Amino acid sequence: VQLQASGGGLVQAGGSLRLSCAASGRTFSGYILAWFRQPPGKERAFAAAIRWDSGRTSYADSVKGRFTISRDYAKNTLYLQMNNLEPEDTATYYCAAGVYAAGSYNYWGQGTLVTVSS
Repeated sequence: VQLQASGGGLVQAGGSLRLSCAASGRTFSGYILAWFRQPPGKERAFAAAIRWDSGRTSYADSVKGRFTISRDYAKNTLYLQMNNLEPEDTATYYCAAGVYAAGSYNYWGQGTLVTVSS
């Protein structure tokens, strides 16, 4: 399995970005896919997740109402639409995938940096 994240960049506070994660190597039925983020000097933390089959989503409180996670079956791609960005959203964003029943993420992308200026 390979996960290739892209779409990061520099944006002003209040702006928007959309991250993409191209997934390959298998079908993802039974999987959960997620975005984590790691601010400079801090631990990596959960941001959002989506069950590949049902589309059910979950979000960290810090991004709820501003970020939207989605997936495209045909393109085998995961997205994170980020609106109303804040300087506190500055981080390297990682996509991850794992078997939902296992409760853990086995596969990780390389990360894409998002910088939000005030």
